[in-house]
Amino acid sequence: MQGDPLFRALINASADGIVVTDRAGMIHVFSDAAARLFGYERDEVLGKNVNLLMPEPYRREHDGYLTRYAATGEKRIIGIGRQVVGQRKDGSTFPMYLSVGEGQADGDGFFVGIIHNLTDRYSAAENLRKRESELLSILGARSDAQFTFDANYRIQSFSPAATQTFGYDEHEVVGMDVKTLTTASTEPGNHFLTDTAGSSDALAYRVLIGRRRDGTAFPMEVTIGEYPGHSTRLFVGHVRDLTKRRGTDQRLSEMQQDLLHATRLSAMGQMTAAIAHELKQPLAAISNYVNAAKFTIEGGDKSKDSAALIKEYLDTAGQEAARAGEILTHLREFVEKREGSRAPTNLSLTVEDAVALAFVATSDSKVRIQLHLDWTLAPVLIDRVQIQQVIVNLVRNSAEAMGTVENRDLTVSTGPGQPGFANVTIADTGPGLAPGVLSQLFMPFVTTKATGMGIGLTICQAIVEAHGGSIWLVKSSPAGTTFSFSLPLADRGRIA
Repeated sequence: MQGDPLFRALINASADGIVVTDRAGMIHVFSDAAARLFGYERDEVLGKNVNLLMPEPYRREHDGYLTRYAATGEKRIIGIGRQVVGQRKDGSTFPMYLSVGEGQADGDGFFVGIIHNLTDRYSAAENLRKRESELLSILGARSDAQFTFDANYRIQSFSPAATQTFGYDEHEVVGMDVKTLTTASTEPGNHFLTDTAGSSDALAYRVLIGRRRDGTAFPMEVTIGEYPGHSTRLFVGHVRDLTKRRGTDQRLSEMQQDLLHATRLSAMGQMTAAIAHELKQPLAAISNYVNAAKFTIEGGDKSKDSAALIKEYLDTAGQEAARAGEILTHLREFVEKREGSRAPTNLSLTVEDAVALAFVATSDSKVRIQLHLDWTLAPVLIDRVQIQQVIVNLVRNSAEAMGTVENRDLTVSTGPGQPGFANVTIADTGPGLAPGVLSQLFMPFVTTKATGMGIGLTICQAIVEAHGGSIWLVKSSPAGTTFSFSLPLADRGRIA
């Protein structure tokens, strides 16, 4: 058998070690792979007991096993296979999987052992255990919330800081969809975590609205990265609760707001002075010409051409009035001219980002947020920054209005509007608008806030209308207030 060239070629072609023994356990065939695996030359093992390749206690137990098998037929490895330990010539050991088969040749029985080295698998598994242990230690030591999730967005671990941030214990969230932790959209292809897990980017960052166990919302910085060296895809989420940073920076924010308020007042004073300077001359001329016409009508001028003179005075007064109107028109065009930065934009993504930004500066942490965003909308033609300014203003107004009520729910939605337009709606559960404000809703300098200037809604209206859209109050009652505004679709010209 051993002298057959075909047999030798087959044995030595195997990547796994092959050892053939007689029924007494003496080695008759030792393949090239077995020689490499155990460190013996073939001549060193042929004719010797196969227990040479085993460490204790397997070595001393082997002969008894063969005797027992011959007497009783009891199988422990033969025909079954099992994971055991091998010993090299230098005395080192290694894990291996041993499969043993039995056969006969020329009336003599023999055993064939096939040895598969498990060292690489064990090393990888051990490294993985070590890396996971290190990761969990890191997660537990960080003051910011940390969690891991797999490619199916199922949470695998949850740090103690994450428990404090979100209100869940680890046993409650392991296996739960990680998207439960945020109000961000869950539509496939439009969710931050979905996009990150499906990309090759090493790291992704974004500001989102988090959702605690009790349903309340809070602004958070989220960084997502893929954990390297894992047998399956594993992602690590790092969350910083921005309400903590907001508390630390509260005094600085108040000082900045005071400075901003003073700066705006100063700027408005300068603008008012400039407008007064520009309008003073035409208004004075109008007054003079109207008074001259009045004097003429009352008989102060007895000339026969008084009618023509009155007409001349009134014509000149009209020209001065038109001049004053042109001054105001040019001023408004100067303030509102931003059309050059408009581009086709995803409205739902713009709204999602703006809501998160609005809550970074909102002091009320008990507001519950629901986003109902239509990701099938066609792009809108907008200046993204200006429209986010509108959304931030409306969201902050709603959050502040709900500060006096127990139930604080804010719902922001996008959807189709009139043909060629898309709508954004912001609804709160506040006490509604005061009657005095309702009648002058979009007029400047109308406000119920002690420190407000009353120009927020006026600016929102100016921005939306400059985009070709409109803004309106849907409802206001003791149960809440709802505003909507519309924006033109980028392909409106092709809509029938």
